[in-house]
Amino acid sequence: MTIKPSHIPVLAEESLRLLAIRPGSVYVDCTAGLGGHAAAAAVLLGPTGTVVLNDLDPSNLEVAQRNVQERCPGVRVVSFRGNFADAPRRMAETGLKADSLLADLGFASPHVDNPERGFSFMHDGPLDMRMDPSGPLTAADLVASLSERDLAKLIAEFGEDRAAGRIARKIVQERTRGPIKTTARLAEIVRSAAAASGSGIDPATKTFQALRIAVNDEIGSLAALLAAIVADGKRLLRGVAGDFLNPGATIGFIAFHSLEDRPVKRAFAELIAAGAADVSDGHVAADEQGVSMNPRARSAKLRVIRFGTMKTDMTTEKIEV
Repeated sequence: MTIKPSHIPVLAEESLRLLAIRPGSVYVDCTAGLGGHAAAAAVLLGPTGTVVLNDLDPSNLEVAQRNVQERCPGVRVVSFRGNFADAPRRMAETGLKADSLLADLGFASPHVDNPERGFSFMHDGPLDMRMDPSGPLTAADLVASLSERDLAKLIAEFGEDRAAGRIARKIVQERTRGPIKTTARLAEIVRSAAAASGSGIDPATKTFQALRIAVNDEIGSLAALLAAIVADGKRLLRGVAGDFLNPGATIGFIAFHSLEDRPVKRAFAELIAAGAADVSDGHVAADEQGVSMNPRARSAKLRVIRFGTMKTDMTTEKIEV
């Protein structure tokens, strides 16, 4: 399986240009997905470079590795299956240090497209939402076990939905009539509790987002990864060797909503205050062409920082993705 022509990585050209990937260097993709960003990066690395792929989903990891090797035969590929919060530790244990690192915080299209994964209400399927299929907790488990108060808090905090209280109350009422096990049933329940806003967004969207974030501990994992980057980045800025980052390392994050972007912005501001360079001048968003090619890019924000100076200037050539 290779990357479909319709699979266009979000802000790929912008992120790879700002990361200034050099031939023979080490590129780390914390959220490999299908390998769209990593395959394009591999071309810039060349056969003497190293691509580190990290993903929770073993099937994604296998596809990403194949796509990277097809785009750049001979490039070294190192794969870590697991939460990206563990990637810094695993790199240090392996003796690898990143020259460039990217974390695209959006979830991969196969998760949405496959009804069996339970991420979307566009098609009926089991209420699962685990990025790691072997994970212990599903969205159905949360819907069945959380109290009304905890459900409301989860939907309000991770879904940023003002109707969280009504939605939680309705879920608790409906689960007494029978287990809520499918995406279609949950979406129907949420819609009955929360009226359409007029924005064109389905009323169930925010509840599904909240459950997905909770099932996969997305905010906690992001906090752990950022903490590791802040700690290692400050070592580099003091002239001390990093555990998993090389001097001059460039770090990029692509966030899709404020729950992701706020902690990235805070961590980067702390590092910029300590001497890191703000490569993206705040953040970069997709232009009209980028959004038309991939509507998911509409809400994406790319932030990039660098620790120290680069040995070579950033490329201005068009990057083929």
